[in-house]
Amino acid sequence: MYFEKRDVVLIAGIILVMIGLIPFMAPVYAVTIGLLLYFGIKVYVGRKRSMIEKEVGEGVCMECGFTIVDKKCPNCDAEK
Repeated sequence: MYFEKRDVVLIAGIILVMIGLIPFMAPVYAVTIGLLLYFGIKVYVGRKRSMIEKEVGEGVCMECGFTIVDKKCPNCDAEK
């Protein structure tokens, strides 16, 4: 997990959620929920990104949409 520019928007949104929770619970609990939300979202996005990178591999064929393996499309190059 590394910090990206769009994490500023995530942090701002979580701060607003924490401010909204303060009237209903102690500030310590609101901060704890905010931190759990932040790290939970970061872990989810990281796993999803790695899954997509693993699925795509070297790229996607522009003709049929299959994953490219060894710089060749298994679908298009098999037909030729």
